[in-house]
Amino acid sequence: MKAIIFNEHGGPEALSYTDLPTPEPAPGEALVKLEAAALNRMDIWVREGWPGIKLAFPHIPGADGAGEIAALGAGVEGWEVGERVVINPNMTDGTCEFCQAGCENRCDNWRLLGETIPGTYREYIAVPARNLLRIPKGFDAHAAAAAAVVYQTAWHSLMKRGMLRAGETVLVVGASGGVNTASIQVAALAGARVMVVGSNAKKLELAEELGAHVLIDRSKEENWSKTVFFETGKRGVDVVVDNVGTTYMHSMRAAKKGGRILTVGNTGAAKFEIDNRYIFGKHLSVIGSTMGTDQDFEEVMGLVFDGKLKPVLDMSFPLQDAAEAQKRLGAGEQMGKITLSIGNL
Repeated sequence: MKAIIFNEHGGPEALSYTDLPTPEPAPGEALVKLEAAALNRMDIWVREGWPGIKLAFPHIPGADGAGEIAALGAGVEGWEVGERVVINPNMTDGTCEFCQAGCENRCDNWRLLGETIPGTYREYIAVPARNLLRIPKGFDAHAAAAAAVVYQTAWHSLMKRGMLRAGETVLVVGASGGVNTASIQVAALAGARVMVVGSNAKKLELAEELGAHVLIDRSKEENWSKTVFFETGKRGVDVVVDNVGTTYMHSMRAAKKGGRILTVGNTGAAKFEIDNRYIFGKHLSVIGSTMGTDQDFEEVMGLVFDGKLKPVLDMSFPLQDAAEAQKRLGAGEQMGKITLSIGNL
């Protein structure tokens, strides 16, 4: 099979297009012939290597993927070869106390496809059959792949960890990335008033199309937390979605007393300074989460398949051009999710 790999950490040039043996599904697994994969910021971080990361080389990037079942391992029931599926990239043991409690994203042995184990930038992948979800007839595989990581991440953060309620006000810091475009739609669907801070008018136009009610261009309003304060009648917002990190002081100023700041990542930096007085002085809650549970995945993908949540697709690149796709992602040029096209089914 064809695959994208890297044998050492580095820039996009570290990626190579090569031949690898097609995997065989183990007992309990299904072999999926991938039609589409989607990029995430994690792909770049893994390729560049963060302090302490340990990979078995060659490594295959990619968490998101969708395609059709090509073969079934022993003991797999309820599935047939040829069924179209999207992959839940949360790899869990299914036996620890968290898995047994339905909190699979807290699994003691949790792993994510493409992070520390080989991912979806390839033609075939073998995964546990329990990690598959059927794609409705006619639904685009690229849209399914683009939704898998970011929609369950946004759903779990806003609805399960953040306990978002109708009538509340949500501020999303960032207008065009995968998790942020998902968060805008999830918050709007939940009945919240959605405010978005974006870097330019084009990205804010996209946010408005997705359901944002108030648009703030940070290229024109550097002190955007003050703008949020006045836009809310000097009250502040109930919830801030901040996956940048270095913008935390703005977010803390923008939040109302008793507000919640939600985070699933840190695209700006992993380490930054904050003024702790805002946390205790305003009774703020900083709430973190990673990905979602199996139930979250099924719930939110059902909303995607029903058209109530619509993945935003940017450009699609052939598998062999994965390096160019990552360059676009790294430059922040994308408007939604970048995908890879892997053969024709």
